[in-house]
Formats: sequence, C-alpha cells, structure tokens
Amino acid sequence: MVLKDYIFVTGASGIGKTTLANGLLAHYRTTCIEQNMIPEFISRDGIEPMTGELEELTCWESMVAMLQCFHKLGYKNIIVTDMDDLRTADIPVVFKGANYITIKLVSSDLEQIREQMKNRPNNGLIDYELQQKTNDKNLKREPLVNEVEIDVAGKSIDEVLNEAIEIIETTEPLLDYEYVKPPKELFYSWVFANGLR
Repeated sequence: MVLKDYIFVTGASGIGKTTLANGLLAHYRTTCIEQNMIPEFISRDGIEPMTGELEELTCWESMVAMLQCFHKLGYKNIIVTDMDDLRTADIPVVFKGANYITIKLVSSDLEQIREQMKNRPNNGLIDYELQQKTNDKNLKREPLVNEVEIDVAGKSIDEVLNEAIEIIETTEPLLDYEYVKPPKELFYSWVFANGLR
C-alpha cells in the first residue's frame, strides 16, 4: 500500500465527497477528519457575536491543528473533507513539504449531482442554483499543486472510489514547489465572501 500523509477530498455540495471519503476510509482503514467534527461555538467570550468569517476561520484552524496532531502521532493516509472550498487554495501553503494529494470531484452532468442530492439524508440540498455555481467554478479552475480532478459524470460510487484509489496509489506528489495562491474569485465559500449570492 502506498502511504500518503493526507488525502484531501474537495468538490461542490452533493457531488459525493463524503461518500468517497467513507469509501477511502474503509479501504485504507485509517482516519477521516471533517469540518463538522469541530465543536459548536456561539462566541469567543460569551458576548461578542460570531461572524461568518470568524466561524469559518475557527473551523479551518481547528481542522489544521487536528490534522497536524494526527500526523505527529504517526497516522498516514489521513482523509480530509468538508472544508470551505476557499481553503483549498491554502492546502499547498499549509501542507507544503507533506506527502499529500487532493482529489477534486467535479461533474460535467449537473443533473446527475442534482439527482444524487434528492437521495441525500436530511432532505437533500435546497439551493440548486448555488450548487451549479460552485460546480461551475470547480470545472473552470485549473488544478492546484498535487490536485487531481475526477469527473463523476456517468460513474458509479465504486467507479469513482476505484479511480481515486488508483490516483492516490500512482501519483507522486510534489514536496517542494513554487506556488502563487490563486485569486479567491476562482473558489466558492460558504460564508459567501466572494459574491456567489
């Protein structure tokens, strides 16, 4: 088995990130960290109200701390998903020198991911317009350092999983590289800081 430090799974809502992460977790039998694992918080001091930006920053910094802790303890193939897409651009900065890979899920068939959302727990996704905008951004954006794209259109869950495993097992990540962080307009954000709504 080829060992990576981190395996990031990114993509638009409803495209199958959690499904893929769960499949990878069963295959590699390691650990998976998602943003929803961060404890709930209302404010920093019980008085000051939280802003969307501060909430997102708290979630991101907490995820990074968890990932670095797991790595320090010797975990390998740590699967990471459910982060704000805007943070995808930070992965090559924060994790430079680590043996990581990012699997970016996209779909050239928007109707397929809409159908997937209908079968999703918790009543699926309500905002199809936002889903289309986020998927379009991912389709148009060039891959970042150590990022490989999988188009899920027309593929079963097992086909996507097998393709991801093949990529993980055969792709040799760059450890040392020059990287200029792309403009935030190429990404979407759940705090809606870059005009998606």
